[in-house]
Amino acid sequence: MKTIHRKLLRDLSHLKGQVAAIAVVLGAGVMTLVLAVTNLDAIQLSQQRFYQDYHFAEVFANLTRAPEGVAERVRTVPGVNRVETRVQAPVRLEVPAFADPVRGQLISIPDGRQPTINRLHIREGSLPTSGRSDEVAVSEPFAEAHDLRAGDQLTAIINGRQQSLTVSGVVLSPEWVYQIGPADLLPDYERFAVLWMNRRAIANAFDMDGAFNNLVLTLQAGAEPAPVIDAVDAILAPYGGIGAHDRDEQMSHRFLSEEIDQLRVMAVILPTIFLGVSAFLLSILMGRIIRTQRQTVAVLKAFGYSNRDMAVHYGLLTGVIVLLGSVFGVAFGAWAADALAEVYQEYFRFPEMSFRVQPRIIVLGVAVAGGAAMLGTFRAVKRAVSLAPAEAMRPPAPEVFKQGWIERSRLGQLLDQSSRIILRNLARHRYKASLSTLGIGLSASLLLVGSFQFNALDHLIDTQYRLVMKSDVILHFTDPTPERALAELRHHPGVLAAEGFRNVPVRLVNGRRDYRTGIQGMDAAPALRGLIDAEHRPLTLPPDGLVLTDYMADHLRVRPGDWLTVEVMEGHRRTLSVELAGVVSEPLGVSAYMERRALNRLMREGPAVSGAWLLTDDAQREALYDSLWDLPRVAGIGLVGDAESQIRDYIEDTVLIMMGVLLVLGGSIAFAVVYNNARIAFAERERELATLRVLGFTRGEVAWILIGEIALLTLIAIPVGWLVGTGLAWSLSEAMTMDMFRIPFIITPRTYAFAALGVIVASILSLLMIARRLHRLDMVTALKTVE
Repeated sequence: MKTIHRKLLRDLSHLKGQVAAIAVVLGAGVMTLVLAVTNLDAIQLSQQRFYQDYHFAEVFANLTRAPEGVAERVRTVPGVNRVETRVQAPVRLEVPAFADPVRGQLISIPDGRQPTINRLHIREGSLPTSGRSDEVAVSEPFAEAHDLRAGDQLTAIINGRQQSLTVSGVVLSPEWVYQIGPADLLPDYERFAVLWMNRRAIANAFDMDGAFNNLVLTLQAGAEPAPVIDAVDAILAPYGGIGAHDRDEQMSHRFLSEEIDQLRVMAVILPTIFLGVSAFLLSILMGRIIRTQRQTVAVLKAFGYSNRDMAVHYGLLTGVIVLLGSVFGVAFGAWAADALAEVYQEYFRFPEMSFRVQPRIIVLGVAVAGGAAMLGTFRAVKRAVSLAPAEAMRPPAPEVFKQGWIERSRLGQLLDQSSRIILRNLARHRYKASLSTLGIGLSASLLLVGSFQFNALDHLIDTQYRLVMKSDVILHFTDPTPERALAELRHHPGVLAAEGFRNVPVRLVNGRRDYRTGIQGMDAAPALRGLIDAEHRPLTLPPDGLVLTDYMADHLRVRPGDWLTVEVMEGHRRTLSVELAGVVSEPLGVSAYMERRALNRLMREGPAVSGAWLLTDDAQREALYDSLWDLPRVAGIGLVGDAESQIRDYIEDTVLIMMGVLLVLGGSIAFAVVYNNARIAFAERERELATLRVLGFTRGEVAWILIGEIALLTLIAIPVGWLVGTGLAWSLSEAMTMDMFRIPFIITPRTYAFAALGVIVASILSLLMIARRLHRLDMVTALKTVE
């Protein structure tokens, strides 16, 4: 083994604590990169395969009723490849041994065979047998939630008539990768089902023989969706079409795409933070090593080692740290990706989903870590190899100091000698002290970001389900219903209050920006559905005009007083100009609001409602469900408490897992940063501390010089960490904003206190480890030096 390589091993042994700490930080960056990219890769690949193999539709259209011959006109539209007509309708189900109401979506398939578009992946059993009107295939998530198998029985209310159904099979569909019901934000597999029935059976039940109310199509290669959608809308408008749309507005695909976008953000932001801190620590470590080994480098070069040999030597030292960090990061990243796979497989249902870490992801992680390490060490290594041997053999010129403000000030006279040494050293080495402060501050910022997510998400859910959603039960009717139905609902058992709402599908347009949503008409000052501003103050709907969520107003780039084009997609399809009267602030979903009677007037209809919010007595909940089951107009019953549980579970299973990882890694980094600073400070001042002991300073006084300096740097770094962490939290909040939910930018004093406490605890642990070295300080050895 070459001498220079033995030196490398000795250096690694001597610096093992610092090397391990930096490797942990570097590994954290690699771990987050591997975790995010593996999940992103698995979901994208599974999506592409499922969509392609099972012919996922590219354009979707709903309508009231059209004769089958209309589909032939759609097939002649330029750019259209395949067209399939369907009948679909809401259904209510009764599941054995399950008391809560269950909603369902009934979709037709060609009798006894697979559809050509949106084909079904059969997990168990088979498709409904041709000619059978009592068989259905059910979605796998619903079947798993109720332990349903092929041959089991269900009771359904189909178009007001009760019917017994047999489960023929359990299936998956590319149309329902993310299975949520109408107006839902998250899957509720126990209370929402998707069922596929033979076309003839469902057509007979809904008087749709020779007709359809839903159409899906695929496009020819290279065809643009927009002109096809315009042509389809023109053809279907006379038949009650409510506007065709492409995949971007199909709910399952939309939620899946937003999850993919979030993973992209995570794959960039978190590894950048961790690897940036790693590069910073490596820069400090290598700079310190090279400063203390200045004369060693000179001797090696005098014995014939070239600049290239020295660059390789220090490069290998950096490479060992990169290797250790990469092994740690890849191993834990693969383990975390495998654990998170179960969460994603719960929410996104694919026939096959592989979360194996691909070799190219490992190469990417190591390459990114190596690049960060190179950036951190390049300057220090360049300085080492550029020194001439004769110059490097001379000790560095002593620093020139003069009496500073501390010695002249009243404060300097009040402090003891050890404290004055601390302040004097920091004042004379401002650049080094600033770097140490920044490093500790960065670790505090990571702790703040992790803690911020937990508090912000709790606030989000509390706002939505304490200030916005004040009802217990939400009813959806099959068709717009006269307002007098509300009085009837108030007489059902357990109903304490009932308020109606009217939903109308629309497309809002402002210039080139548009958004498909629904206008929700409600009472001007509803008691069961809150409207709040950014300060959480209750708002009242104006008698005329539109109110939007602030997220949608920003998307459309409109302010109160501006006029919006509203394209009504229901009933008398009209295009109107409506003034934006105000905005509301809601953390979940995207919607538009109007006073209900103003919306009724806009629709040219009498007082009508699409559904109702109910406040109920828990003790009579079961009797209420039995009573509502007999109402043929009730298409679905939603439970607000269950919706809250679902969104809490989703956030805990996805966002908070990632934030929990960030919090643990942030704490590890805080310890690594403080420990490195303490070790470097001790190594650089070992001779000075030994000299003070020889001059008569006690162990306590000498220890205070080092401990007090690190404690002071930590206290200065905490506000720096708060400032940087606040900026990172805001950036993360903005980057993770999406239609489903917006993480509010709220940082409480508790969040700041947690970040500060984490750094203080890390400092205490680091100082305890350094205190052992101070106790074992050998004055004779420390005072030996080459002069």
